[in-house]
Amino acid sequence: MDEPIYRKQFTLYGNDCDCFGRVKPATILGMMQESAGEQCAAWHMSWEEMAEKDLFWAITRQTVEVTRLPRAYETITIETWPMPATRVAYPRATVVYDAEGKELFRCIALWILMDLNSRAMVLPGKSGVTVNGLLTGSELAAPGSMALQNAPLQMRRTVRYSDLDVNGHMNNCRYMDWVSDTLPGTFHASHRVSEFTVNYLSEARESEELRLQFQLSDGPCLGVDALRNEGASAGHERVFSARVLFDGGVL
Repeated sequence: MDEPIYRKQFTLYGNDCDCFGRVKPATILGMMQESAGEQCAAWHMSWEEMAEKDLFWAITRQTVEVTRLPRAYETITIETWPMPATRVAYPRATVVYDAEGKELFRCIALWILMDLNSRAMVLPGKSGVTVNGLLTGSELAAPGSMALQNAPLQMRRTVRYSDLDVNGHMNNCRYMDWVSDTLPGTFHASHRVSEFTVNYLSEARESEELRLQFQLSDGPCLGVDALRNEGASAGHERVFSARVLFDGGVL
């Protein structure tokens, strides 16, 4: 394998940002996903090459800690690298810097391999895929599971064609758009995302209607759980959960 730390520059444009000019959480996830994909492709682990083995990459959990949200037309530098594999996942760390070399945000994501046909998880020890991981000492702790909360507020949303990715399910980046939309623009105007965690629990397919349960508690902290309608098979009712922390009074 080549150098374990992969570096890439991105220039942010208007459609990468919200109406206040700040990069969207979904854009952050998209940039990290693309840079990880480019490194995997350089290592002959691209989507096409994994599909030949009836496998595909997916993310189960990720946390992002924000120092500053960059704005439209900034050029940023991403550094991403794989960490040593665990029994069930391939963790990946990412740190992003502005043009002056100051840290903007950092992330840890737990990647897994899934069987392209059965959609079942394939453990690293049985996948035949080896990734040489690196530990720098700056990595975030792996995110844990989230307990289902009985949130008082609800909305319904349907998975549409534009939500899907090459794996045929709702892309992980789109979940944060849904999460952001539970709060009005008047809230986002005076609050900046400082940290967020998303747990992806079950694939969401086109035309599925999900029930979003959410609440905003002191912090402020937004909690969101997405559930299928009653009657979903055991273990597949909850599709994803997210927790978002905000700083108040920051544009």
